[in-house]
Amino acid sequence: MRDVAVLGIGQTKFGELWDKSLRDLFAEASLQAIDEASVQPQAIYVANAGGGLYNGQQHLGALLADHIGLSSLEAIRIEAADASGGVALRQGWAAVAGGLADYVLVTGVEKMTDLESDYQGYVQTTFTDQDVEGFSGLNLTALYALVAHQHMAAFGTTREQIAAATVQAHAHARKNPLAQFNNAVKLESVLNAAALASPLRMLDGAPASDGAAAVLLGPLDGARKGRLPLVRIAGSGQAGDVIALHNRRTLTGFPAAERAAAAAYKQAGVSSSDIQVAEVHDAYSIALLIALEDLGFVARGQAGAAVAEGVAGMAGRIPTNPSGGLKAQGAPLGAIGVAQAVEIVRQLRGTASNQVANARLGLSHNVGGVGGTAVVHIFSKED
Repeated sequence: MRDVAVLGIGQTKFGELWDKSLRDLFAEASLQAIDEASVQPQAIYVANAGGGLYNGQQHLGALLADHIGLSSLEAIRIEAADASGGVALRQGWAAVAGGLADYVLVTGVEKMTDLESDYQGYVQTTFTDQDVEGFSGLNLTALYALVAHQHMAAFGTTREQIAAATVQAHAHARKNPLAQFNNAVKLESVLNAAALASPLRMLDGAPASDGAAAVLLGPLDGARKGRLPLVRIAGSGQAGDVIALHNRRTLTGFPAAERAAAAAYKQAGVSSSDIQVAEVHDAYSIALLIALEDLGFVARGQAGAAVAEGVAGMAGRIPTNPSGGLKAQGAPLGAIGVAQAVEIVRQLRGTASNQVANARLGLSHNVGGVGGTAVVHIFSKED
């Protein structure tokens, strides 16, 4: 297998982008990545979670490839709920590593905000087990609330510790010009926001967002040496779990994420203690705590105290979500996993808007639904 490098990146602003269509967003991010890489892709992988429901449009691979003048290429849509971007990145990496293509464009895109919030919520219930959770009226918010209750009961995690994750996300996003929310949030505001599903409140959840992100992948050997350091995908891991939470062996962590991380660490030849910056899937504030534990950054049950103490802040031991994460940068579902990769590449290049000093090894962590799918990638700065 060949070593794979990220040769180009692109990203739109995230938010309520009323003046841009799904095609516009795809083209903006994709052309940025192609232009930066200065090579033409031989295949296109489009990560998209809900185009058929959000936009009434399927067959996105061919449609979007044609929109940027590349209709003759192999092009396919990849869907794995809000882990679509991470899964597409893994498939693109595998294609280049295995020699199926020399250059692959991976673009994640979602256009969510043209629809009423009730319908947006309905679409996301399709990421759950519809025969069980959907039938019972449990949406993603309610399921993450169950996870939060279990973590609090098992480890003594407090509501204030969970809310601290939101405060941190907004503090990080203030420096990110592409973020949906650049405003600081006080702990009291999170604790007193309108209720969603106990113990989660309005400011605990990531917003609905429009946006796109793209990476162009190619072989490391022979990659054009430019003014920016090359970034290699050193490890990739993916795992799954039963979707319905009542069939899980635990609700205080996501076993799929643990297995995906273990595979990525092993392939990269590193451990969790080697990671210097991470972008993780904080769909809800409790998800940040779960991710820190699943990835081995803190011991099981200790993430609440760790976040409150600043361990995952910019000055902490493991700076996490310097972009603002899903919570504050925004969460266009299909774009999440690719945007995480874009941020880590910026961090390792030294060009991020909220830079971690001297970062050489980074991680991205993308979760589908409530832990039914998980993808972890390790990125390395190459000399």
